[in-house]
Amino acid sequence: MLRFTPDLQHLLDSLSDGFYYVDRQRTICFWNRTATRITGFNATQMLGTHCQDNLLRHVDGEGIHLCTERCPLVKAMEENRCVEADVYLHHQAGHRLPVRVRICPVHDASGTVVGATELFSDLSEKTGILLQLEELRRLALIDPLTGLINRTGLEREMEVRLQERYRYDWPLGVLFFDIDHFKQINDTYGYDLGDEVLRLVGNTLKSNCRPFDTFCRWGGEEFVGLLRNVDATTLCEVAERIRMLVEESFTMHNGERIGVTISIGATLGKMDDSSGSLIKRADRLMYQSKQEGRNRVTCDVA
Repeated sequence: MLRFTPDLQHLLDSLSDGFYYVDRQRTICFWNRTATRITGFNATQMLGTHCQDNLLRHVDGEGIHLCTERCPLVKAMEENRCVEADVYLHHQAGHRLPVRVRICPVHDASGTVVGATELFSDLSEKTGILLQLEELRRLALIDPLTGLINRTGLEREMEVRLQERYRYDWPLGVLFFDIDHFKQINDTYGYDLGDEVLRLVGNTLKSNCRPFDTFCRWGGEEFVGLLRNVDATTLCEVAERIRMLVEESFTMHNGERIGVTISIGATLGKMDDSSGSLIKRADRLMYQSKQEGRNRVTCDVA
């Protein structure tokens, strides 16, 4: 087992990546400050817990729960080799955050694997997005509850992107989605928790969108995504990933885990589209997802 001297702890706390160490039973024995900054979980909460306790609840792009199956830490220790993967962890605030993990086995003097170290870095492209949001906030184009662009901001952005579509034939995709059974959340738990759910969805979008895409709170529990330079396959893949990440996110309320799902309509812009026709088509596809059972994506990319 590794010995974390004060000098070593200071060195590991200065890393720009999150770092933690587990023993052979996957007990977390060290948790650095950057791990706290990225995840929201501090060392007091994490030390002594096990990966299989599922606090971080890593999932892959298919929604597979990696802490209970396909665990990269287990793979690194069992195969005695370093493993790298892109996964989504559960942030302490409730939303999903994309991270790149790099895991290596740790050996004792005889060469026996006695644990593993994991480095992980935030892949959410926060810096560019935060600069963009700060400028939009200055222009009063930010929704104060979720921190996303508001409807006015998206309408302005869409006009610019449609002009690019006309002039340069640059592809443009739109996602329209709605939180399923949101009224039931408000009626059962109150509007404060409803607001918390809206923030959770907003944080999931901000953490997992590309820096050149735009997501907006359209109104109430409705959201819109404007995706630049996407083909049909990419548009549907992004929509499905967002659906999965929202489903895998949750907030806690009086000891109860509260999560929601979303229904999404996805469509590509056409040469004769206006902003109104594009949103209307995506909205119609979203309602089709609702009618077919909710928590699904309906794509119209012909």
